[in-house]
Amino acid sequence: MDLRTQVEAVFTEHGLLSAALASFSPRPGQMAMAQAVATAIEDGTILAVEAGTGVGKTYAYLVPALLSGERVMVSTATKALQDQLFVRDIPRLLSALGLSLRVALLKGRSSYLCMQRLGTARQAAENLDGVALRQLARVEDWALSTHSGDMAEVNDLDDASPVLGLVTSTRENCLGSQCPQANHCHTQWARQNAMKADVVVVNHHLFFADLNIRESGVAELLPSVRSVIFDEAHHLNDIGVQFLARQFSTGQLKSLGRDLVMVGQNVARGFADWLGLQLQLDRAAQGLEEAVRSGGTGARLGWIDAAPEGVLNHDWHAGVNACVAALQNAQAISLQMDERGPEFTALAQRADLIANALLPFSHLTPTGSARWAERGTHLRLSESPLDIAQAMRSTISPDPDVKNQKSWVFTSATLGVDDQLSWFVTSCGLDDAQVLKVESPFDYVKQASVYVPPDFPKPSEAGHTEAVARLIFEGASRLGGRTLVLTTTTKAMHALGRLLRALFADSAQAMDILVQGEAAKRALIERFCKDPKQEETGCILVATASFWEGIDVAGDALQLLVIDKLPFAPPDDPLMQSRAEALQAVGKNAFKDLHLPTASIALKQGAGRLIRSERDRGVLVVCDVRLLKMGYGRKLMSALPPMQRLPDHAAWLQALNALRGSLPFEPGF
Repeated sequence: MDLRTQVEAVFTEHGLLSAALASFSPRPGQMAMAQAVATAIEDGTILAVEAGTGVGKTYAYLVPALLSGERVMVSTATKALQDQLFVRDIPRLLSALGLSLRVALLKGRSSYLCMQRLGTARQAAENLDGVALRQLARVEDWALSTHSGDMAEVNDLDDASPVLGLVTSTRENCLGSQCPQANHCHTQWARQNAMKADVVVVNHHLFFADLNIRESGVAELLPSVRSVIFDEAHHLNDIGVQFLARQFSTGQLKSLGRDLVMVGQNVARGFADWLGLQLQLDRAAQGLEEAVRSGGTGARLGWIDAAPEGVLNHDWHAGVNACVAALQNAQAISLQMDERGPEFTALAQRADLIANALLPFSHLTPTGSARWAERGTHLRLSESPLDIAQAMRSTISPDPDVKNQKSWVFTSATLGVDDQLSWFVTSCGLDDAQVLKVESPFDYVKQASVYVPPDFPKPSEAGHTEAVARLIFEGASRLGGRTLVLTTTTKAMHALGRLLRALFADSAQAMDILVQGEAAKRALIERFCKDPKQEETGCILVATASFWEGIDVAGDALQLLVIDKLPFAPPDDPLMQSRAEALQAVGKNAFKDLHLPTASIALKQGAGRLIRSERDRGVLVVCDVRLLKMGYGRKLMSALPPMQRLPDHAAWLQALNALRGSLPFEPGF
């Protein structure tokens, strides 16, 4: 029996999934996608699948992959989905299909506990504050029982904790085979397990990091894998250029200084001025950061000449030279101490690597690359290719004369704005890909409506944010909360949070206003997802960035989704500018071929938060009159699911009343 036939039998009304999973029901779109994946696996071809919300794409690619009998690698954009596949989805399917396969989870080394660095951190604990000491004690206790060493198991340790950097390793500070704890290395155990597994779950960051530096373990796995599947594939290009880029951060100098003090005072106290070395590195890093503060506005500065935009060449080169001098000093003293332990050899090598990463940024930007400086907690310098097309072509390299070659499957709910999925396929170099679009099974006409307020300030006008806040106040008041607000900037997010709190403070209705960043993401989502009928206080969640996708709020907790304005990329984004110039150089239109498709994808992702099941109902509001008044508005509207259009304020109020239950919800108003 061929793979397509096996797959078809699994997804039928009386198939294995129906028998094993009470919630399963056959969906034509899921069957079509599963059979397309089966064909790609059997024929060793490339397949790109856009599967709308509700299709069930995870099972559609996992079932043929598991049934194929071949070795499979699945890659995701987020660790959250990676964990979900490993902990829930794959075990559930293996049980339903009656299969016994070895499954492994593989993350980057910074996700795993390093026993050597844990010991060093404890010995240098005098430099930690009370909170960090308690977190370190929690890690030490967990380290006694963990098998995987995956830091995600430590639930009360958030991603921003300084303890994470102390107890995990990086490529730069790993001691390798010279490490006294080499036989107890969780990273190496994870890689060994992956090499023995039939199914390996990785993430895009790990995949591209390995293409660049070939040290994560993926390079060893890839030749032995028959099928590679990328979920959340719309992130591939952005993640890829990030990891294929040349990068430097002043945080590397500060981290090196901390490790010099931690190792030096532990192993060679009194043999060098370790605190002085740290101070020199910190001051050099701060000097480079100060030089860039004089540059243009915005978090990112473009870069064409030998210095970032608005930064004097003299100031820039002086800052670079000071950093290199501090690194060379750290390297020299570490080498003098190398007989005292392999840690010092690693520190010397690390200082040399950081200096070599920084020096090219004192020269002109190479042709065909984009370079920028990013200001934040640290100064980050990046120089990247414009897309991943060349890297992916050289990795996939399909050869029609070779039988049984590897199959590559790329899938997401949003891969393009046309039937060819050209936005995705072109940027990823998938010239020979088969393309499939599978529509969502949801009845958007009956389940949802979309409203663009016709008499509304333009996003560029001063009163826009206040108008958005008043609209949210009106809608959330009628629904008793149940409102998610997605903004395109953190500035707008915080402004809306303040305005909404002020509006509800003056009203008789109590409302929880949650703002991204004021609590952990998981805590915000848990509060927002609580059954509104069981809560005395309504809830509004105002968020940006990572909340535009990957948030699954099914049921009545979310009935109103408000997007403050169209998600066009910032006009001064250096990478987008370089991509636009490259398109214009070959006679293409940057707005039509780059900015518009990118905004369409982002808008589609954001709108996808509203309807997550066949029972969901809701209203989407996009507070941007450009959708109605600009020629490209029709194109952007076509990217949205086929919801009912609400023409005016009266129809908007009627839709809210219908959701509230005072009127029947019927399309066509």
